[in-house]
Amino acid sequence: MCAITGYFNIDDSIELTLKSLESMKNRGLDGVGLCGPAWAEYSGDIHSLNLPSGIQQNVLGHRLHSMVSFVRQPIVHNGKMVVNCEIYNWKELGEKYGIEAVNDADLLIKLIELKLKDETDSLNDEKADVPGEISETVVLQKLDELLAEVAGVYAFAYWLGDKIYIARDIMGIKPLWYSVANGFAFASEKKALVGTGRIDIKELNPRDIFCYDIQSNSTIHLNRKFFSIQPEHTKPIEEIKKDFHSLLENAVSIRFPDERFGILFSGGLDSTVIACLCKMLGKEPGIDFTCYTAGLDEVQLPLDIEYSLKMAEELGLDLKIKRIGLEQVEEYLKTVVPLVEDTNVPKVGVALTMYVACVAAREDGIRAMFSGSGADELLAGYDRHKRSTDINRDCYADILKIYERNTYRDDVVSMNNNIELRVPYLDKRFVDYCLKIPASYKMHEDQNKWILREIARELGLPQELALRKKQAAQYGSRFDKAIGKLAKRAGFNTKTAYLKQFYDQHNLKLGVLFSSGKDSNYAMHIMQEQNYSIECLITIKSQNPDSYMFHTPNISLANLQAEAMGIPLIEETTRGEKETELKDMKNAILRAKTEFGIEGVVTGALYSNYQRERIEKVCDELGLKVFSPLWHIDQEKEMHQLLAIGFEFIFSSVAAYGLDKTWVGRRIEEKDIERLVRLNEKIGLNVAGEGGEFESFVLDGPMYHKKIEIREMEVLELDEYTAKVVITNAALVDKD
Repeated sequence: MCAITGYFNIDDSIELTLKSLESMKNRGLDGVGLCGPAWAEYSGDIHSLNLPSGIQQNVLGHRLHSMVSFVRQPIVHNGKMVVNCEIYNWKELGEKYGIEAVNDADLLIKLIELKLKDETDSLNDEKADVPGEISETVVLQKLDELLAEVAGVYAFAYWLGDKIYIARDIMGIKPLWYSVANGFAFASEKKALVGTGRIDIKELNPRDIFCYDIQSNSTIHLNRKFFSIQPEHTKPIEEIKKDFHSLLENAVSIRFPDERFGILFSGGLDSTVIACLCKMLGKEPGIDFTCYTAGLDEVQLPLDIEYSLKMAEELGLDLKIKRIGLEQVEEYLKTVVPLVEDTNVPKVGVALTMYVACVAAREDGIRAMFSGSGADELLAGYDRHKRSTDINRDCYADILKIYERNTYRDDVVSMNNNIELRVPYLDKRFVDYCLKIPASYKMHEDQNKWILREIARELGLPQELALRKKQAAQYGSRFDKAIGKLAKRAGFNTKTAYLKQFYDQHNLKLGVLFSSGKDSNYAMHIMQEQNYSIECLITIKSQNPDSYMFHTPNISLANLQAEAMGIPLIEETTRGEKETELKDMKNAILRAKTEFGIEGVVTGALYSNYQRERIEKVCDELGLKVFSPLWHIDQEKEMHQLLAIGFEFIFSSVAAYGLDKTWVGRRIEEKDIERLVRLNEKIGLNVAGEGGEFESFVLDGPMYHKKIEIREMEVLELDEYTAKVVITNAALVDKD
């Protein structure tokens, strides 16, 4: 648990490194160190460092938080390293490779250099008698191989010769951000780079190992293999449960610190199972822990506190509850919102709940906390999973992206309180096993996380707990309600608008894969409402009317919609061949990244794994995040909500039994949605048109400055249930 940073090919690198370390001071209070090409300095505090004078362009920096025996960082051997890690099998790796190490950080650099030396020796080349002579490609491959053996979490930078290598654990639990604009810089927290004027800052994809060449100012990276959902386990369920229990128990036990620790506790399934396992395994001397629960202080007891009290009494747990009032909530938000660098309401609500619990733990001197994070993504714990057509693929997608949604938030919240978070449900052996568990053991008779509930029963936990429905932390603590009250009291129309006063920057710059239809429009609107900056629209014009990926009716009018919203439009033409059309989409997204500096892409995907997975693959290759805010949304609710917030749209084509030419070319109203619902009940027609039953074209919406007026169109009836409208004349007009 610590902070790492570095600046290369940048003047005043010492000053910038010190500034970064100071902004992350709560990540490490036990010492600080810096090094350059031929010097290293260490001190107990940042102001006592004896640093060299003159211009220094290349510097590594580190802040130390010591949980075990420590080694001063940066660690200087053949290369130099700064690392933020908790490697749980470091002693076993030391025995395996005959390495004597003081701690996990010491083990990591010695293991890297042993592997590189072995590679050098195997080359049997006089010119390659030092590790620095090995090509960066080989170093990347060796890092990938050895990191596969590491059990734990980490983020590090290794400086060897004129190359800098950065990597983080495959789940992305330990954070790492970087920028290659005007040199190279990295840091544990994004705000540390923002504060030193860095631009084009990106979060390192955990599936990448990244190399920066100081001499050529160039980069390369190696893509690491991620988990798989295949082959699915075929053992009897009792054996699967036994394996599941054993792996989870091991994931908990290897994370026990050598001191008293805490558990973020809601009285819900995930945290109670962890607490129960800690109690069972903690019969050994020295295992001591306290559960911490947070909630709003009001007449009605928050559900998380109510259940925490019940479970603590039932299991004999040491429980501490911290309740704060409305005024305190606002004071905490002033810290929490800039801390997570986001105004997304659910994200802030969860962060606030965690933060209050961590404050209570910090007051007790706790320096390590267990969290139940990851269980919902891994075991189909969300309500949207009940509408999934392929649960294991959705769990895989959730785990793939958990570093974007959850882990950075959780890390900065805990570390700001000088507390290290330990997350057993995201243990990589446990994740690898659970992704291959048959979906019927995750979602069983409308009961999500079924296998974990079975384990809870076997552990003897109350039936009430085993059957308790999922409730997000912001609701269980009632902090979401508190944010709503504060927003209303302050005169804001939305919670997001209220939170923006604490963080006046956009969350990220995004491009929208824009089809001209209702879903891409609505997805964009949602992201705008959550304080994301929409920099451009990206439209793919397919010459194939039966494109597997892209909407085609009236797509040529996307430029009119872009003009109505005042947002730039990037257009790319594709022949629409099944897989090659992805290359054209990649080119368009790359243009958006180059021309508008987008950091992520918004999609209107509802249920199509085919579309979503291909978009995610392309964006992964380009280092961009993907947002699909409509994924598995209730379709009927989506259609009603579109009209309620001011969208106007027509059906531009229909192709399904129960629909005909009377549906196209006219504004869709509430009565039409009710008809679609009845058709769904009668013949299974998809209410939102996700199965290709209809395509839509948006005329107006909340983000449109002008609306589109159709002046001429032609309705083509292809058969009784298939028709489309060709808009031949449309114009922008002022809105009423």
